[in-house]
Amino acid sequence: MLDGATTPEAGSDADPSGEPGTGAAVTATAGSGPVDLGAGRGPAWLDSWITAHAHQVRDWRRHIHAHPELSRSEHATTTFLAEKLRGAGLRPRTLPGGTGLVCDIGPETHRPQRTVALRADIDALPLTEDTELDFASTVEGVAHACGHDAHTTILLGTALALTTAPHLPGRVRLIFQHAEEVMPGGALDVLAAGGLDGVERIFGLHCDPRLPVGRVGTKVGPLTSASDLLEIQLNSSGGHTSRPHLTGDLVHALGTVITGLPELLSRRVDPRTGTVLAWGAVHAGEAPNAIPQDGLLRGTLRTGDRDTWAELGPLVHELVQALLAPLGVGYDLNHRRGVPPVVNDAASTHLLRAGVATALGEQALAETPQSSGGEDFGWYLEHVPGSFGRLGVSSRAGGGTADLHQPSFDLDERALPAGIRTMVHAALAALNDQNGEAVPSGEVSFT
Repeated sequence: MLDGATTPEAGSDADPSGEPGTGAAVTATAGSGPVDLGAGRGPAWLDSWITAHAHQVRDWRRHIHAHPELSRSEHATTTFLAEKLRGAGLRPRTLPGGTGLVCDIGPETHRPQRTVALRADIDALPLTEDTELDFASTVEGVAHACGHDAHTTILLGTALALTTAPHLPGRVRLIFQHAEEVMPGGALDVLAAGGLDGVERIFGLHCDPRLPVGRVGTKVGPLTSASDLLEIQLNSSGGHTSRPHLTGDLVHALGTVITGLPELLSRRVDPRTGTVLAWGAVHAGEAPNAIPQDGLLRGTLRTGDRDTWAELGPLVHELVQALLAPLGVGYDLNHRRGVPPVVNDAASTHLLRAGVATALGEQALAETPQSSGGEDFGWYLEHVPGSFGRLGVSSRAGGGTADLHQPSFDLDERALPAGIRTMVHAALAALNDQNGEAVPSGEVSFT
């Protein structure tokens, strides 16, 4: 369960009524940026940068929020980020697909440099916003209802703040990843382009409306679940509902799979793995007195266990075949593997926690439960160790606002400087870690 401790002193600017508010209403006054919950915690260059640029950080988030773009169409967002990074003297590299960026910060030497990666996702959802914000989405049917506008802004702020550091003990690779909301996700494109070449560890944050602003949830081990798509197309000769014995009763077969497959999986898979099959769509027939020839069933199959994820494909095929064999109905099963679970490395999570404590204070640390949601950050952790944290964005002292992927989702903008501080200090903690070894930098292939 989530840590139920009260909001730290750093979060005392929350609406005293305890009611959730928009980030704009609670956190800013005219001409200012969101309140910096970690102000004065240093280093001096980071304090100075946030003080001078908090209002710009807020404006970046609102611009991105108002101009959302769907997965693999994030062209304007990519251009916006590239311009800001180049303006700070950096050299961002666009991913081969034309959206998404990778950018390195740190010493320019020919010797191997310890490199730590920080990742944010930049795409929006095909969803109509319902927030009544002054900066609500201007794109019909597209909205940043998962907090990716905040993730992107936080990483951009982290990048520009790091450029003011008098010295970095290594390199920081910034990954502005496209297409997190679809499968296959953009993380695979980043990996294919060499985006993790030479990287020792990777960190990321995701907005969490269950946590109050000023807190960051961490967890060692599985944090999210593997998420696969199942699509089963059924076919039969069809016929009259008065004579189902003369044909394969396709609708009955659909019902058999709908109820039978989840039940059988619950008896063949260890329940401690958190394996869950849920159907989201079923289509068949039109007339009440005609058995249809075609039907379609779609759903998601999730598990919190990496080894179980590898075994589910053959098992699902076996069970579907067994369910349909007596019914005289043909089928075509498409089991599309989605993303592996996010499994946080213990050492990396220790470094992330150290970063949170330095950035916001020990009281900012919170535990976070495993989620059955999917997140393609898991693909990065198949290649390098790392840790993914939950960034509190709720204005309520105990957490809780509209959930992610809801049309009314919004966040407390004080999470923006809190996220920047957390990412900066997580990177510094990893670069200064005495237990790791520098990894030789590879050639990264970007346009």
